[in-house]
Amino acid sequence: MNFLIVDDSGVMRRIHKNILLDNKIDESQIFEAENGEVAVKIAEKENIGLFLLDWNMPKLDGLKFVQIIRSIERYEDTPIIMITSEAAKYNVVDAITAGVTNYVVKPIKGDILWEKISRYVK
Repeated sequence: MNFLIVDDSGVMRRIHKNILLDNKIDESQIFEAENGEVAVKIAEKENIGLFLLDWNMPKLDGLKFVQIIRSIERYEDTPIIMITSEAAKYNVVDAITAGVTNYVVKPIKGDILWEKISRYVK
């Protein structure tokens, strides 16, 4: 199963990648993108099984990315976990309406994030 970490912060991408690596996910299964535009290109080339997605990014934000990715047939039901500092109830509603599977507010502990991710790992 391939994972795509989408976050404009290199530090956050590294944290999320380390959580996956610590839980026995092979590094070859982990892809990274610094914004939604790059993420769409990766998703078109690779077969992604789970997206870890930030909301606030340059060029193409997380919410617009979700709308684009959900329009691609093979990604209609692919799990998308949005990991963001956007904590207002209306943000959560907007994200779920757009097609996000799960929503996590930063900062988050690694074991909590893995608990969310592990529900979808095959």
